[in-house]
Amino acid sequence: MKPMEIEKRSFEIIQEELGDRKLDPEYDLLIRRVIHTTADFEYVDTLAFSEHAMQKLMDAIRNGCDIVTDTTMAMSGINKKILAKFGGTAHCFIADADVAEEAKARGVTRSLVSMEKAARMGKPLIFAVGNAPTALFSICELIREGKLNPEMVIGVPVGFVNVVEAKEELMNTAEHYIVNRGRKGGSNVAAAIVNAALYQLSAREE
Repeated sequence: MKPMEIEKRSFEIIQEELGDRKLDPEYDLLIRRVIHTTADFEYVDTLAFSEHAMQKLMDAIRNGCDIVTDTTMAMSGINKKILAKFGGTAHCFIADADVAEEAKARGVTRSLVSMEKAARMGKPLIFAVGNAPTALFSICELIREGKLNPEMVIGVPVGFVNVVEAKEELMNTAEHYIVNRGRKGGSNVAAAIVNAALYQLSAREE
């Protein structure tokens, strides 16, 4: 089967397994794309959204927002060609030498420092965090200090240590968020959420 045929069949299977279950129309395609990425139907119940989060994410992309990720894997998974059509660029600072040096000197994670570096960009940003809860804690602290006002925070880190707590803190701190409650998530999920918005915007432009 060709790649497009595989994807088409995958979405048909997802529909079959969802059966008569109705998803919120605003998040329907986003949830299906996350399921497609993970083969995990629990995301139907665990994804949480601030008010009109999908529309706000698409508006931010349409207005040329850049996207900052916490891993190179998340950045590589984002469809940068479509993002560029709207004037946006994807960034990941985790491997930057200055980030590594500062993190070592302060005894903190590179993820935390990379979010601080992003805040100094001084422009509207979307954050897509799929791995590091310390990145979410950093974003929350920057928001509280008035140093950051993100257009959207996608908070879907995966793991066991401080993951649940970081997601809950984000929902209590950020105005605009898309979060997967619990331990599940990942860089692939973060990229899938961004791509769900990019593909919908691209389809509307055609």
